[in-house]
Amino acid sequence: MARGRGGQQGQGFRPTVLEGVLERITYANEETGYTVAKVDSGRGSGGGELTTVVGALLGAQPGESLRMEGRWGSHPQYGRQFMVENYTTVLPATVQGVRRYLGSGLIKGIGPRLAEKIVDYFGVAALDVIEQTPERLIEVPKLGPKRTKLIADAWEEQKAIKEVMVFLQGIGVSTSLAVRIYKKYGDASISVVRNEPYKLATDVWGIGFKTADTIAQAVGIPHDSPQRVMAGIQFTLSESTSDGHCFLPEEKLIADAVKILQVDSGLVIDCLAELVAEEGVVSEKVPGPEGEPVTAVYLVPFQRAEVALAAQLRSLLNSAEDRLGAFANVDWGKALGWLRSRTGADLAAEQEEAVKLALTRRVAVLTGGPGCGKSFTVASIITLAAAKKAKIILAAPTGRAAKRMTELTGHEAATVHRLLELKPGGDASYDRDRPLDCDLLVVDEASMLDLLLANKLAKAVPPGAHLLLVGDVDQLPSVGAGQVLRDLLDEDSPIPRVRLTHVFRQAQQSGVVTNAHRVNTGKPPELADMTDFFLFPCEETEATAELTVDVVANRIPRKFGFDPRRDVQVLAPMHRGPAGAGNLNTMLQAALTPSREGVPERRFGGRIFRVGDKVTQIRNNYDKGANGVFNGTLGVITGIDGDEQELTVRTDEDEDVRYDFAELDELVHAYAVTVHRSQGSEYPAVVIPVTTSAWMMLQRNLLYTAITRAKKLVVLVGSRRAVAQAVRNATAGRRHTALAHRLAGAV
Repeated sequence: MARGRGGQQGQGFRPTVLEGVLERITYANEETGYTVAKVDSGRGSGGGELTTVVGALLGAQPGESLRMEGRWGSHPQYGRQFMVENYTTVLPATVQGVRRYLGSGLIKGIGPRLAEKIVDYFGVAALDVIEQTPERLIEVPKLGPKRTKLIADAWEEQKAIKEVMVFLQGIGVSTSLAVRIYKKYGDASISVVRNEPYKLATDVWGIGFKTADTIAQAVGIPHDSPQRVMAGIQFTLSESTSDGHCFLPEEKLIADAVKILQVDSGLVIDCLAELVAEEGVVSEKVPGPEGEPVTAVYLVPFQRAEVALAAQLRSLLNSAEDRLGAFANVDWGKALGWLRSRTGADLAAEQEEAVKLALTRRVAVLTGGPGCGKSFTVASIITLAAAKKAKIILAAPTGRAAKRMTELTGHEAATVHRLLELKPGGDASYDRDRPLDCDLLVVDEASMLDLLLANKLAKAVPPGAHLLLVGDVDQLPSVGAGQVLRDLLDEDSPIPRVRLTHVFRQAQQSGVVTNAHRVNTGKPPELADMTDFFLFPCEETEATAELTVDVVANRIPRKFGFDPRRDVQVLAPMHRGPAGAGNLNTMLQAALTPSREGVPERRFGGRIFRVGDKVTQIRNNYDKGANGVFNGTLGVITGIDGDEQELTVRTDEDEDVRYDFAELDELVHAYAVTVHRSQGSEYPAVVIPVTTSAWMMLQRNLLYTAITRAKKLVVLVGSRRAVAQAVRNATAGRRHTALAHRLAGAV
């Protein structure tokens, strides 16, 4: 099972050879394969000197015996090291080497203890047995047929994956992506990579157009190939959905694609026409911002979802059936009096209007800022509906929001994904043919609903049932494509709505609520005499990052008693930069969850995952958990199993989800998250680093969203000038959608 890696050798270059066992990887760039590692050059005896090696060790795993060619060099900070030009993996030839190789976690299902048993029984022949006669493994005491088969299958898969990695080595594809390619295509992997490389960008998460394009060039696909140009057009549209757009105007699409592909616009225009003819994309006229016709180009699923969502909402709104027909002729004076006797509180006039609307109209929207009584209004609607024996379902886009809804109403709430019972592939168990059994469906945090999820949800509402969408339209729109709540509230939309504007006296005592409303109306936060809203001024970006960590790890726990991991959340405007979420996560992990002897950890690329780490999912994965795990799902790492090569996360829905080590690029640390990722969540305390380096991201709705995530405490850290810029900047980018026009019957 030897494996070679090619490197460019200069004429007359005589490489030095270094042999040893790969002990540990201290750094690996998953994109380039560049690795820093420690090798035991004692030939597997366990007592040799540990040597630092650097270079493209793509695919090498701890425990493997390596024969490396390269040259010795010296690093000014790290000292003597061996620079690898190429390497070969060789099977170990000693009992100790075999034991370490098998116990390294390289083969799923074999850890150090089981490796010990296998090698004690078979000695140096253990690897030959696994390779040639794996059925003999059952001879090992306490090793049953089930585990024997798992080991044999894992060995075969490992060999096959390595063949794929050998093929991809010269192209610079990372180990984790090679594993994903193999798991997607199996034995057809090399054929797909050679003949249809652009399929990778659509089929394999983590491979975008640029990686697929690099592979395509390496296998000889021409720069101006129609296959390449059409894939580039679809990639351009896909990238725009990541920015929230449902379509791109044709002129912008062509210009963006030309820039990405570096080809003539005529070729892009021809290939776009071919894509439209083949129904790879949809092109249609929609009204533009000023009402002028625009040629909109959609990826097929987004156009279908937009058309279907508008049609379904109009159908629900105009349904002849009414599952809450008892409220059509109710005596509202009596009903509201009865409600007052149950709750002990009066509803404001606009809250009364919202209650009546939700119970008499089939579709309605309730919006408003913090402290305006949205939750109490929803609880009142539910109380009245329950009094008429209505079947009520409550849902929210995230686990945290669903939990909060349960606490506030006393009725069980579920995430939308769990409610619809999404299946692998993303199809829902509940849809138009099998609707939910409910009379009233209430969905909180509706600003988070993207187009695709909102369409799935609307399809599952039975005719005659009432759908109430609740959310704050002034917050950031959804992470996914669309601006569903904003479009439903468009002035031309037929959807009934109530906006709560009155801030109740109790909420007025809160600096968090007061300043959220000040920011939302373009006024700077009030800081004098506040006991729950603070600014720690700091002008330098690096110093702001250090101060943020100190505030989270020391100052807030000391003054307020909050647990820094469980109760405090850092919300950053950006991911990158010294005060961005990425760097802050590294600093906060070092402060809050440092490496400890005896506590397992797993390195993946530039990140180290430890038991106790706060993490978040960064893609929709319909194959994980009971009903999928979704972009933005938060959790805590509760276990790392080297034998099974998997890590367990307890999500905020109290579900244990397992990740293979090769899937860890789906997780990032969540001590700090971007404000966009925080939507739908609520935390006791929020810390917001605000620096001038994030100038382009400093927008009013971003700062407003961050403040409204806090229940009890907000601490701003950073530049007063940056805070002022965020408050002033109300120009939130408009997304390209046509839902409002479709709802109004214009499209």
